[in-house]
Amino acid sequence: MKHRFGYILIILTLSVKAQIPVLENYNQIWTTQSTNASESMPLGGGDIGMNVWVEKGALYFYFSRSGTFDEHNTLLKLGRIKIELFPNPFKDNEGFHQELVLKDGYVKVAQNRTEVKLWVDVFYPVIHVDIKNDSPITIKASYESWRYKNRAVLGRANNANSYKWAPQGEIITYQDSIDFENNGVKFYHRNREQTVFDVAVKQQQMESVKDEMMNPLKHLTFGGFMIGDNLKSAGTYQGVYQDTDFRGYSLESVKPSKKHKLKVHLYTNQSDDFNDWKDGLNQSLSAYKSQEKKVEKSTITWWNDFWKRSFIYSKSQNDSVYQMGQNYQLFRYILGCNAYGEYPTKFNGGLFTVDPVYTKEDHPFTPDFRNWGGGTMTQQNQRLVYFPMLKSGDFDMMPSQLDYYLTLQKNAELRSKVYWGHEGSAFTEQLENFGLPNPAEYEWKRPEDYDPGMQYNAWLEYQWDTVFEFCKMMLELKKYANVDVKKYNEFILSCLRFFDEHYQYLAQKRGRKMLDANGHLILYPGSAVETYKMAYNANSTISALKVISEKLLKVSSEDLLEDDVAYLKEFQKRIPPLNFREIEHQKVLSPAKSWERINNTEAAQLYPVFPWEIYGLGKPNLEVAQNTYFLDEDLLKFRSHVGWKQDNIMAARLGLTEEASKYTLLKMANSGRRFPAFWGPGFDWVPDHNWGGSGMIGMQEMLLQEANGKILLFPAWPKNWNVHFKLHATQNTTVEARLENGRVSILSVVPEEREKDIINLLEFSKKEKVKLK
Repeated sequence: MKHRFGYILIILTLSVKAQIPVLENYNQIWTTQSTNASESMPLGGGDIGMNVWVEKGALYFYFSRSGTFDEHNTLLKLGRIKIELFPNPFKDNEGFHQELVLKDGYVKVAQNRTEVKLWVDVFYPVIHVDIKNDSPITIKASYESWRYKNRAVLGRANNANSYKWAPQGEIITYQDSIDFENNGVKFYHRNREQTVFDVAVKQQQMESVKDEMMNPLKHLTFGGFMIGDNLKSAGTYQGVYQDTDFRGYSLESVKPSKKHKLKVHLYTNQSDDFNDWKDGLNQSLSAYKSQEKKVEKSTITWWNDFWKRSFIYSKSQNDSVYQMGQNYQLFRYILGCNAYGEYPTKFNGGLFTVDPVYTKEDHPFTPDFRNWGGGTMTQQNQRLVYFPMLKSGDFDMMPSQLDYYLTLQKNAELRSKVYWGHEGSAFTEQLENFGLPNPAEYEWKRPEDYDPGMQYNAWLEYQWDTVFEFCKMMLELKKYANVDVKKYNEFILSCLRFFDEHYQYLAQKRGRKMLDANGHLILYPGSAVETYKMAYNANSTISALKVISEKLLKVSSEDLLEDDVAYLKEFQKRIPPLNFREIEHQKVLSPAKSWERINNTEAAQLYPVFPWEIYGLGKPNLEVAQNTYFLDEDLLKFRSHVGWKQDNIMAARLGLTEEASKYTLLKMANSGRRFPAFWGPGFDWVPDHNWGGSGMIGMQEMLLQEANGKILLFPAWPKNWNVHFKLHATQNTTVEARLENGRVSILSVVPEEREKDIINLLEFSKKEKVKLK
């Protein structure tokens, strides 16, 4: 009987292990305290991000908010909070429990009958810390700031701002204003009149139109107010955390209590009159009191709905396939923390950077540091953060990135007029949040006769076309969710017009004719992404012009003026054809018609596959793209899973299951840090958000693609990897399916009539995939 019971127990255990996880399985649970801030747990909501950890018996969190740029365009943190409890329940690790509860979007810290719940209101910029204990306790909550004084920014520390390696004169991070007020702590940073915007405008010879330009930095004020029930001011203290000295401003309990509540209200404003910020903060505080009873429920409902609309749960054993599913969920959670920010989630750490020495030991700078700037939006990286939101159905989160471009349109059009006297929006790759190139990348030591509209930069010269990937996202919102995209039409037209007019302008400067013998634009000098430089007719650019002009006509023709429709049709005739070459007697895609040098390691040859989807499963000449993947010597040298590398995506789009699996397993493996989705630094910083974004895209493409009105399931997913997923497709469609022990179950297709469009590619051989129509 004992043997029989043991056998049954083994069978039950194996069946439990074979089950596909649910969201709760991916909650991160820590049973020991953290060594330092690098072992922190992310928490956020709305447009606020926090790093939460318990160290030496005290609870800490850094907190950040979207859009808090200083005079030099550093994305400043808003501070660090330290919470101490008396008597201290966190004095050792025995019984310690810290958990990220994904479903409801909060962090719980519990030990010795004490529970601390930390959460962020999704709809109002307020951080909550709710503490309860079986017995009355007292608390001390301290706001800690390293910006209690002016700080000179020296050497590599300037990589956190827009000056990077070329600071102009002395760069100072100016002190914040911090003081006690009404038994709370008020803190804020107010930008001065002169900022890096003024420096860049002068450097780049745009002063004639300066008054017409959007300036997001002048008199920008951001900060907040820390307050709690049953708290009073308790003075200041000095300290050092890691490499940085700070001043703490403490609040302490008036009397012991079983419950304590601490709130941090945040407010940002841009106005010439500082009183507008003060009045706005006070109004925000008053308005919140009337909403406070129902805000927690609204936030929990938001997170619950967030998780219902999309997921990928893979395999139950704690192996590399399990890690893929876990880290997909964790990274999507990180993206959800800046769902509604005024500014997009930054590729180089988002809202979750910590003291830089934990990323690179020779970077003993303040917690405000991140590599590659704060207000600098490197577009090749940013796109990977936002593309996965289409198939995850997070359409409401995309305007932070897409509408950001609308704010820059006028400044980009002014560049074209001032420099070259033609129309269109001139966007560069290293783009400041006021639409001009990054000053360091623009270069200060330039030849006197060099075109002032150009960056004097070997990596970035003539790279204008990344903006089209965001144009694609704008138009895809219509295809996926029937979102009204009229507001983007003029912007997309302006981007296309720039290429049309600028390359005719350049051709006319070289000679008499503005088009080639076939009536096509001469896209020279150009750039096949950041890799193939001084390119002639780069395939990445040709693909972008072709796809975006076609999509704009298809999606928005009814909303465009007749003249605009006619213009687009004529423009399409001027787009040159794609370029090909032969390798080992096989036809392959070429990066361009010709090029002069290679500067980076991006897979430009395969941009017609992703993001432009001209080649792929169910599309003509799939073998040409597959041959390119396997035979191109540059691609073989470039291949990797690190950072923004997209080999996993390319392989998935081409139906190459073994290759897609290999690089997705590598990319979505645990980061090696305590929080498994804090990847990096890769080519950028920690946490590397374009690493996570490209990983998400690859997993989505392995599970679901579309071609010719059909929905292709499991185009590059191994048959022996159990998975349960829900993803979004075009035509307002969601597909929920399950693959378990080699058997596929279609659980739900909405709307139902699209079920007839589904093709299960697990039933196809490799040859049949190639022939798929």
